[in-house]
Amino acid sequence: MTSVVLSLGANLGDRRAALTAAVEAIKPDKVSDVYETEPWGDDDQPTYLNLTLIAHDDNKSPADWLATAAACEATAGRVRDPNRRWGPRVLDVDIIAAFDTAGEPINSDDPTLILPHPRAHLRAFVLVPWLAIQPDAALPGRGRVRDLLRDTGLAADARTLRRLGPLKSTDHG
Repeated sequence: MTSVVLSLGANLGDRRAALTAAVEAIKPDKVSDVYETEPWGDDDQPTYLNLTLIAHDDNKSPADWLATAAACEATAGRVRDPNRRWGPRVLDVDIIAAFDTAGEPINSDDPTLILPHPRAHLRAFVLVPWLAIQPDAALPGRGRVRDLLRDTGLAADARTLRRLGPLKSTDHG
C-alpha cells in the first residue's frame, strides 16, 4: 500500500468541474476545502482553484499514482505548453509526497517523478490545505508543514489564499 498527498489546481475552463472529476477518479480519504489562489510563476493568467488531498491504495506504487494523475489531467483536456512551465492549465495534479505501508516516506530522484515534490515547501497553496486536513503533516526532508508555513515569505503567501469551502457537500475530511 502507498499513501500519497496530491495537490490539484485549475485555472482554465470550469475549474470546479475539473477538480470534482479528478477527486471522484482518485477516491481520496481526505479532501481539503477549495482555495482560490494567485498563479505561481507566470502572473499573467487567471486565479487558480486549489485543493490538497490524501489517498491510499493497497495496489498502487508511486508510478501508478503518477499515471493516475496524468490520466486525470488528460481527461480534463490538459495540454502541456513546453514554453510555459508554470502557465495556465485546465487541471494540474502533483504528487507532493508518498509513503509506504509503514508510513515511511518514499524518495525518488527519477526525473519523471521526484519525491518529495522539490518545490512543495515553497508553495502555500499546497501547504495550507494539507495542514487543514492533516494537522501533524510533515514534508519529508523539509519538516513539519506548520513550521514551513511560519517562514516569512510563506506566511505572507498564506494570507493571500481565499478559502472557498468544500468542493461539494459530499467531500471527505
